[in-house]
Amino acid sequence: MGEGWEWDETLFSGAAAYYPRGRLPYAPGLADVLADALRLDGQGRLLDVGCGPGTVALTLAELFREVVGLDPDEGMIAEAGRRAAEAGLAGKARWVRARAEELPAGLGTFTAVAFAQSFHWMDRDLVAATVRDMLRPGGVLLHISDLKSQPPAAEALPHPAPPRAAIADLVAAYLGPVRRAGRGTLARGTPGGEAAVYSRAGFCGPDRYVVPGGEPLVRDHDDVVAEVFSMSFSAPHLFGPHRAAFERDLRRVLQEASASGRFSVRRPDTEVCVWHARPAGPGPEAVA
Repeated sequence: MGEGWEWDETLFSGAAAYYPRGRLPYAPGLADVLADALRLDGQGRLLDVGCGPGTVALTLAELFREVVGLDPDEGMIAEAGRRAAEAGLAGKARWVRARAEELPAGLGTFTAVAFAQSFHWMDRDLVAATVRDMLRPGGVLLHISDLKSQPPAAEALPHPAPPRAAIADLVAAYLGPVRRAGRGTLARGTPGGEAAVYSRAGFCGPDRYVVPGGEPLVRDHDDVVAEVFSMSFSAPHLFGPHRAAFERDLRRVLQEASASGRFSVRRPDTEVCVWHARPAGPGPEAVA
């Protein structure tokens, strides 16, 4: 993680209840693309590391015999269990409260291990090396994220976009200009360069797939409020006794941006990088 920052258990404290509504969904064709690319047949096991409220694990549950979600946040694990039961998937989903650094945690081996916008919160070299040893022969690591570098769409949308710059200014007015993260701060944001980490850990690839985001979404004020409170840098606990005042100001900003109470949002494409465990033996640099 970032220099000078250490994980603590408050990172997403209070955010779980807002996460399913607030976060934009992954592209609707994600499960179909992975089923085809990996030839998944409803067997095998999936481990979702940093699973949050089970978003990816539940999306992919029908592709596996069993899915296991792991997350250190008590609220996230409880929300994942609730959503699994609501979807009729409680019998094939297991939720484990633990940090990724505690793996393998007696969980066994897996056909696929997924990191869905969670890898940056971990001791990445340690976790990647551990996960490699948890894969069954032919197993894969899935790095799933929103595609950040999409060109702007040309079509007009029926409602204004959420006023993200004004929201960021309001968060900074309450919490300060440096990004908050649990009890600490992340002045430089979260780290990138995961490809080098996976390579060091013994993976090769990746095979890259981009799943189209689909039709734009209509979001209301409550959706945007939930999105703000679902983020680590604006999690509910960070506002302390000023949380109610912040929410009032946030709703005022939203009302000023859209009197109708509706916003249009382009759902981002989903990028999936499939990494394969490199066979034991000389690395690529040693091959003549």
